[in-house]
Amino acid sequence: MLGAALALASGAAGGALIGCGSGTTTVTTTSAPAPSGAATQQTATAARTSASTQTSSVATSTTPSTTRTATEPAFTEPEKGGSEAADAAAALVRAHGYTPNDTGEYHSNQTLRVLIATRTGSGDGYDQRAFFFIDTRYIGTDTKEPSATLKIVSQSDTAVALAYPLYRNSDPLCCPGGGQATVRYELNNGKLVPVGTIPPVNSNGGLSRH
Repeated sequence: MLGAALALASGAAGGALIGCGSGTTTVTTTSAPAPSGAATQQTATAARTSASTQTSSVATSTTPSTTRTATEPAFTEPEKGGSEAADAAAALVRAHGYTPNDTGEYHSNQTLRVLIATRTGSGDGYDQRAFFFIDTRYIGTDTKEPSATLKIVSQSDTAVALAYPLYRNSDPLCCPGGGQATVRYELNNGKLVPVGTIPPVNSNGGLSRH
């Protein structure tokens, strides 16, 4: 009986120790890992920090540059200056055997330009013609044969009006007695067209410009 009681007591004690040891192990195991909520919060914080860094990097790299170093292309060549264009026109007139009466009549700001010129070497100042230009390009004269005299009445960007003194058969060159005829020259589709009748260079019975 005594031996059995001792064995039972020893068995009970051993069971108690196992229970205590098992409880200790359980407490240690459950207190070691970090709460899952804290890990999730740390992960979310890290993700936000990474996303913010990436966004800042993208914004910096995609900002367009406003600095320009290229020179604007020149699409057209500049026109000649007023005095330069007038000098070139006068030189062309001289090359045709005429001398400009007044280069100030050449208006470089107009599309249609004109110079009245007298035959070079004319002793009496007669034999005059009008030389026309479109911009700086020479296009011809008012008539094939020169007039005794003529003058500019008016001019605009695309039109010039010329006055031709009229002679009777008996009139000397100095003194035309038939009044004058005004002829307007206009640009029409790039061509110079006279509006009005150009007086004849000579006339047996009527009025003429010479």
